[in-house]
Amino acid sequence: MVRQERAIRTRRAILETAARMFNELGYEGSTIGMLIERVQLTRGGVYFHFTSKEQLARAVLDEAVTREGLMPQTLKLQEWVDLALLLAYRVPREPVLSASIQLSVDPKARSLFGTRWPDWIAVSTDMLTEAKARGELRLHVDPAQVARLVVGAWTGVQLVTETLPGRDLSHEVSALFALVLPSVVPADVLAKLDTSHYRAEHLLAAARSSGGQPAPVPPS
Repeated sequence: MVRQERAIRTRRAILETAARMFNELGYEGSTIGMLIERVQLTRGGVYFHFTSKEQLARAVLDEAVTREGLMPQTLKLQEWVDLALLLAYRVPREPVLSASIQLSVDPKARSLFGTRWPDWIAVSTDMLTEAKARGELRLHVDPAQVARLVVGAWTGVQLVTETLPGRDLSHEVSALFALVLPSVVPADVLAKLDTSHYRAEHLLAAARSSGGQPAPVPPS
């Protein structure tokens, strides 16, 4: 058990180091040699867990779609909002998540591995479809269209925010919802939603203290 736990920690250290490397240097600029220097393991120690840069990139993308911190709510729409807020809180703090976005916008990596945006759209569409069935969306709203547009808007906000000094992604995504939700949500439902920028931090802390960490969503 001790050996297995050590192996899990080592694999995680390698993956997070690779993620920081992808964030800093891009996919093409990163090499296994650089990774070995940064993680301070032997080549054999790294290759035991990952045999190529391509395998590292795929492992990063495998963690891109995650529900960690998400908790059941009375409104399904609140869960959808929470998922976006949680990601906004986690991406600047977790290199593997930020690297999954970096790999998705990197032309070379995208041509090799695709992106996880279709998976995020699918998750959002399912949640919004259920929300509409519960009467939480306006009658004219197309859940799939809203899912596509909000995933695209969220990504754009993240890419712009990381280039602007002093801007916080949680605040920006909260502001995005303040603009979008009134056009798709009935007023009585809107009044019950919490889109505050600090909500995700509290949700994540509660989930982690209770040991609840849902696994990443597998590719569709």
